[in-house]
Amino acid sequence: METKFTPWRMTYIKRGEGPGEGGCVFCAMAVADHSRDVDNLVLYRGTSCLVVMNLYPYNTAHLMVVPYTHTADLPGLDDTTAGEIFALTRHCVRILSETYQAHGFNLGMNLGSIAGAGIAEHLHMHIVPRWIGDTNFMPIVGGTKLIPEDLDTTYDQLKPGFAKL
Repeated sequence: METKFTPWRMTYIKRGEGPGEGGCVFCAMAVADHSRDVDNLVLYRGTSCLVVMNLYPYNTAHLMVVPYTHTADLPGLDDTTAGEIFALTRHCVRILSETYQAHGFNLGMNLGSIAGAGIAEHLHMHIVPRWIGDTNFMPIVGGTKLIPEDLDTTYDQLKPGFAKL
């Protein structure tokens, strides 16, 4: 098997499952000084939600819409927050279509650790752009997923689209 070095994942590994000892990573982003948005990969702050790049993306430009409210209770969300999650998801799809010419998208929430949520205690919507041919022999045969662009470049490509919201 071929080895690909991904040193940025060591922080996640050392933290263990979920947000680690420092509390909820999404709550920390929500209350962080806005001057740290680039470091936290925050692209946009709305009324009740923020848009952030996934630090451990499934594909280039993998985004998440995260409510400021710390909850795993989707049915219990207030209507304003639930509406903003979907509105921002729509904006993300449009911006990714324009900026990266995505051919399709995977959208979804993993509610609960049994459903695959890495941060189960704070719900969030995943927006994963897809392209024809983005799944090839590497993940199937080689057990390796390649992300062809670094996070800083992706952030710089996407940020102007969110400045227009």
